Amino acid sequence: MAMYTPVTWSYVLIRLLFRFVLKIFYGTIVVENANLIPETGKACLLVTSVPESRRNMLRLTAKATQFGRRTFTSWLIESAGTVPLQRKRDHPDGSVDNSQVMAKLVDALALGDAVCLFPEGLSRYHPSLAPLRTGVARLASDVLNRMRTDPDFEIYIQNCSITYMHRQHFRSDVLVTFHPPLKYTPKENPELLEPVDFAQIRSVTANMHRQISSGTFDSPSWSLIRISKLAARIYSPLGTRMTLGDHVRVARAFLEAFKTVQNVSVDVSEDEGDDGELHAAVEAKHLLEDLKVYQDQLSAWGIKDDRIRRPLSRRKILYRMMIRLSWLLFLFTVSTPGLLLWLPIFATTFYAVHNFTKTGPIFDTWDEIAQYKLIYGLMSGIMVWFSAVACTFPIAFITIWAIPVLMWMTLRWLEDAISSFRAFTALYRLLMIGRPMLKKMCEERVSLHSRVMNLATRLELPSDPELHYAEKGGKEKGRIRGKWDSGKRYFSITRRRKRDWNETLRLYDKVDYPDDDLFASI
Repeated sequence: MAMYTPVTWSYVLIRLLFRFVLKIFYGTIVVENANLIPETGKACLLVTSVPESRRNMLRLTAKATQFGRRTFTSWLIESAGTVPLQRKRDHPDGSVDNSQVMAKLVDALALGDAVCLFPEGLSRYHPSLAPLRTGVARLASDVLNRMRTDPDFEIYIQNCSITYMHRQHFRSDVLVTFHPPLKYTPKENPELLEPVDFAQIRSVTANMHRQISSGTFDSPSWSLIRISKLAARIYSPLGTRMTLGDHVRVARAFLEAFKTVQNVSVDVSEDEGDDGELHAAVEAKHLLEDLKVYQDQLSAWGIKDDRIRRPLSRRKILYRMMIRLSWLLFLFTVSTPGLLLWLPIFATTFYAVHNFTKTGPIFDTWDEIAQYKLIYGLMSGIMVWFSAVACTFPIAFITIWAIPVLMWMTLRWLEDAISSFRAFTALYRLLMIGRPMLKKMCEERVSLHSRVMNLATRLELPSDPELHYAEKGGKEKGRIRGKWDSGKRYFSITRRRKRDWNETLRLYDKVDYPDDDLFASI
């Protein structure tokens, strides 16, 4: 039996630190199919971190430029036992040599360790997956060659899809989906033993790409993702009453449909009109365009589709505005003491991110905004904690615990206060729009809903989504199960009860993405 590398105390501490800051930054992190991860002692190539109940030790990899710096980020990466990998884009002269690093990874996998690799080979803020590099497949082949005398030796490629609702925004949500692992052995996969036909390596890489792309958004433009999410909300307006995984899969189904018709010509001749598939494609293209116009209008007004779906009388709007304003003022008042502690943290992260975004274009910097917020938020948070405890030294045995509790409760109250502010402003905008325009938009939505349902039928989605997805599943993280659960969770101190998976800690509803023209050169 393989003697895998034991867990070190520093690795445990770093992992706990990562989990702590991630749970603070992201509102909900939903992990699907963690039971599929191979158990400790089986060689495994991963693309993300995994729960400790399945793997004891995970060897991370990162670009070599992150090492050797006098920064907290560099120290953190090195302390986690991360292995540096050189990238061609960082060495224009072609002096890239990862042979020693790869040899160490082969040794670790031969012992039954797990190694985390990122097959895209680069970090970027882009709506599509980058072409996968063949390094993972080549590494698996090297391990099989090393262990070819043991025909039953198993190595797994555990693919994982990560879907961020809004990756750079505080308190947004994340879906992590593990796929069935790809198992390879010397006996069953002799095509991966030397001499290896590179076509076999490309075949393994292609299988990886199919798995990863099947669990996340892979779009040529942000606009298509934006419209696909709108179509998913119109089709199944359940919000968090359906699981985050189902929400992503429904939106992805519409995305794949829109990707196939975005370049279809809407001018169809009479002879071509007899072609059923072409006619359906033209209808989908018209729907895509009309949904974009509808979403643009909603964004211009600053409201969400749900406000059009369920129109309110002016009396009810005014009543709800009073309730939201009262609740907003109350929550902001009770949050004020804790906000004094959060203010230095918010200011530090804002300053750091503001300077970082000046260093390059959006597609090269926005992907690391969350990382900067996490690191600078952690450092400034620790400083605030130590300073507050020092200022209250006579009762430090109380404040050492009371300060973190107060800061967490303040964050919870702040989330609800900002949500009340968003609701108040949305209701105010409804009053300003006027009845004639609202009536016209309601009629437009009814037409769009009918057309979205027709497309959903062609995509073989459930015919009654509100019933199907409301009953499907169980007590998944962040999901609301009925009115009683909704009321109970509103007062939860552990996690805010969200109504929409697109919520972030912003004073406005986040539905838009950067202009696609900014990514045309990639």
